Amino acid sequence: MPLIPEEPQIHEKAQGPRATPASSRTAPTPRPVPGPRPAAPPRPGRPGPVRPAPPAQRASRDTAAAKPGPSGPATPAAASAAPQIQLIPATPDGALDAAEEAVDLLLDSGRTPGDVLVITTGEPHPWAAHELSFGDAAYWAQHDAGDDVFYADAAVADRAASRAVVVVALNGGPEAAEATALTVARSRAGALLIVCGDPQRINSVLGAVV
Repeated sequence: MPLIPEEPQIHEKAQGPRATPASSRTAPTPRPVPGPRPAAPPRPGRPGPVRPAPPAQRASRDTAAAKPGPSGPATPAAASAAPQIQLIPATPDGALDAAEEAVDLLLDSGRTPGDVLVITTGEPHPWAAHELSFGDAAYWAQHDAGDDVFYADAAVADRAASRAVVVVALNGGPEAAEATALTVARSRAGALLIVCGDPQRINSVLGAVV
């Protein structure tokens, strides 16, 4: 008789511990959930890479705005600036050959023949002598055409028009011819003036010309 009531008590105890672990399982579940969630959002939500983008665009705008600034005043400055002067040491006998080499280098660098004027102070260049044999009009017609290198003596160089590059060969002649040649060359050279001759003589003549 006493064994019968003990059996239902055993069943009640078995049901009791089953309910308690269920409640304990529900409690730890919310703990791991908030842990990984806050760690994930800061990575994609970083505004770091987005912020440097606008300053980069601002810098490009500043540079673009700065580009037209110097280009504007550069054009009048270049127009009013004196030509660059290059001295090539040479003796009076070798000045004409040095001038020819300078012309070849100019043409090889991309200059067109019509950009170059050569002035001699001594004997005329063989090309000038050849063209003058056909008459003065034919000679200056070659100059007016402007499609080839033009060679002129210092005595008539003032009749030549301005060209981008002027090469002077101090290949002899009187000192007055040298001064005349350099004076005309400085006024006719648009970008570059090349003088072939004795450096000391060139500097003294250029100093007197200036």
